[in-house]
Amino acid sequence: MCCAIVLASFGLRVPMFSVDEFLIILFTMVIVAICVLFHYEGLRLLSRILAGRPMHERFRIAGLILALLALHGIEILVFATGYQILASFDRFGDLLHFGYADTLIEQPMSFFDYAYYSATVYSTLGFGDIVPSGEIRALTGIEAVTGLVLITWSASFTFLEMQRHWGRG
Repeated sequence: MCCAIVLASFGLRVPMFSVDEFLIILFTMVIVAICVLFHYEGLRLLSRILAGRPMHERFRIAGLILALLALHGIEILVFATGYQILASFDRFGDLLHFGYADTLIEQPMSFFDYAYYSATVYSTLGFGDIVPSGEIRALTGIEAVTGLVLITWSASFTFLEMQRHWGRG
């Protein structure tokens, strides 16, 4: 409340969120926190596994890449579950599925559709055949940023692991 008074004294408007918008923001923050913590713990576990086992460089890096892909796949499924939960409540909006010649497909989306949409958003590929409408758009925007950050984090981790072991021998 104090911040609102200070902002108002400078003639600035304080953004007000509806209950639905507040719930979407809170839900999005929880999904992001789950993914970031999961990614952190996954990288930590991979770091311990790679440090404690002597193995050929080729298997070390290939195993690391496969493990990172699995981590990202699980994070995509966490976001897909979030979309499915939010879409089950009409008040939060929906994902609209478009087919050939941009015709709206009037059938319920399967979990595979949510996972496909999540993968295109997470990777920032974004084909545009499934489009968010309503407050659910907030989760979509934040998923793209989260995916970008987590993919970059994985790339940095891979670079450090390659640098650590490829200079020997």
